[in-house]
Amino acid sequence: MKDHIHEAIRQKLGDALELPFPKLTPRESSTAPLEGKSRAIIGMRRAGKTTFLYQCLAARLAEGIPRHRLVYFNFEDERLGGMEAVDLGMVLDEYYRSYPELRRTERVTWCFDEIQVIPGWEKFIRRVMDTENVEILLSGSSAKMLSREVATTMRGRSLETVITPFSFREFAKARGLGPVGTSSLISAREHSSWLACFDQYLEIGGFPEASNESLRNQRVNLLQGYVDTVLFRDVAERHAITNLVALRAFVRQLLRQPASPLSVSKVYADFRSHGISITKETLLAMLAHLEDAFLVFTLPIASRSERRQQVNPRKLYIADHSLAAAYNPLKNSDRGHYLENIVACELQRQSVSLAYVKTTHGHEVDFLATQTDGVTQLIQVAADIENESTFHREIRSLVGASEDFPEAQKVLLTEHIPPRGFNLPEGVQMMPIWRWLLDGSNPA
Repeated sequence: MKDHIHEAIRQKLGDALELPFPKLTPRESSTAPLEGKSRAIIGMRRAGKTTFLYQCLAARLAEGIPRHRLVYFNFEDERLGGMEAVDLGMVLDEYYRSYPELRRTERVTWCFDEIQVIPGWEKFIRRVMDTENVEILLSGSSAKMLSREVATTMRGRSLETVITPFSFREFAKARGLGPVGTSSLISAREHSSWLACFDQYLEIGGFPEASNESLRNQRVNLLQGYVDTVLFRDVAERHAITNLVALRAFVRQLLRQPASPLSVSKVYADFRSHGISITKETLLAMLAHLEDAFLVFTLPIASRSERRQQVNPRKLYIADHSLAAAYNPLKNSDRGHYLENIVACELQRQSVSLAYVKTTHGHEVDFLATQTDGVTQLIQVAADIENESTFHREIRSLVGASEDFPEAQKVLLTEHIPPRGFNLPEGVQMMPIWRWLLDGSNPA
């Protein structure tokens, strides 16, 4: 009855063991094996999860693992339509039919790409981990792949690796620029090269495919296509949402306001005024689904009071600033917001706890970043501080916020260093955004 699935599995395994691994820009995430656990590679669609799977396989090959023990299998294939969890064993059985001597004797690395399209896949993975000699890497486009759906069946048997669009470091590496080094002294030529690269990053964004120069004229359509795929496949289809008019309008509104406060109540009122029928509860559920699919993320206000966090709007950020630009026809109109979004995404990659700060005097600081060791930073992002009044306003916000967070380092990230004569108060560090993105969270 399922002979077509069996035949598709046989062909896919044959291709997987024959084709060479593609040579692509290495990602910064660790490829080290996890003893006794599977590695779940998650993130937004088109961010590079499949590339990272191949990177892990290539790393094993470089370590001396024979090629035939490194298997990549993608379940997002129309030939596998109708496949169920009970059919997953056919993948292993077909492989070990060709290599019976390996079964339970030699470790085989399996990369299962987009496995979440098969309902009930978690029990299969757990059984294989318990009974076979395997290393398992999983990929998927939904955070639920590792959280709510896996919590009971995997029981701590999996650790996540989140793959995001290119960081600025990875973007530069893809363009042949090497590390800038730790010294603050670089030549004028190097400085110009890095500034030009950062301008390209601002324009193009971090999605690997969209950075291809041959696709320059199709870039906007390509990025909007990514959003549509998330909207329809990872949100509407997955969560049985039928009000697609409201969902699309909501997504467009979100993507046009990166690095801005988000009030679902205001969105609800705006929709009602335009005749879009939806409840506030449904909008909140849609937002949760969009965060789950890695399209957006939100930050609370910094406060120990849960009530204060609930009554204040969260700040909205996009998976990559290029998605916001694809929905905004006015070029460079939101440059400051894009810069702030870039910094927010980099802080997310560092796995720090994030919030924004509003002082008692009404001033706002973009980020309160708390590392796992408790070290905190107040980080303010400014696009243009060549005007003295703008410079002092940003400094005033940082100094004001430090009254509530006296132990926090105060960091001002700017696109351009201000003219001479603009003096920094003691304890405030300033750094160009591009340099901070290369060096991480340690201002010079």
